[in-house]
Amino acid sequence: MRPVIGICGGLERATWGVWSGPAVLTPLPYIEAVQAAGGLAMILPPDPGGPPEQTLALLDGLLLAGGSDIDPGAYGASPHPATRGVEAVQDAAEIALTTVALDMGIPVLGICRGMQLLNVACGGTLIQHLPEHAGHERHRPALGSFDGAEHDVRLEEGSLAARAAGATLHPTRHHHHQGVDRIGGGLRVTGWSVIDDLPEAIEAPEKPFVLGVQWHPEVDPASRVIASFVAACAGAA
Repeated sequence: MRPVIGICGGLERATWGVWSGPAVLTPLPYIEAVQAAGGLAMILPPDPGGPPEQTLALLDGLLLAGGSDIDPGAYGASPHPATRGVEAVQDAAEIALTTVALDMGIPVLGICRGMQLLNVACGGTLIQHLPEHAGHERHRPALGSFDGAEHDVRLEEGSLAARAAGATLHPTRHHHHQGVDRIGGGLRVTGWSVIDDLPEAIEAPEKPFVLGVQWHPEVDPASRVIASFVAACAGAA
């Protein structure tokens, strides 16, 4: 049996046929990467009224995908003018799902926004606009594209991040304008950008597999990160 990987879907506006309206979307590369690694991908819509335990009982692993900015109210901050696309209902549902998954010991992988959401779920905070903080646009040089957005990250030797990536100096693809600020409880930083030492990987050492990466392994055929996650889910199952 393939391990069942739940991928959190985002609330977006979409067009299909002659219709246009709100929809739950998951970019295909996440699904394809999970399937290529031997997992069964299940898209999870936000379910603000449902018990997370019921959803998680169906899963062997939880993948927090990329997407829009997280509601700053979730970590006690006021919105920055550059914070856009917030869906507070989605954020609250995913934070609840993540919190319970951590309590249950279910493997969790957070990618880009998903890494940020993992940090917020554990009580951490975010930098809302990196260009203002770091003084450059190299983490997201082109909107809607990974062109020119490749740089290495340094991963702590022996860390889960390094084992999942298969290297301590790992080439990555980026597209984000926010990042981790104060680290959440039970987490520690194990990866840093070679550009400016921005945290690029966080993990929970006391858990079997809880990892957040700021880059996008789903669009990198050479990356081992999602395959490592799916393998951990298979082992947990």
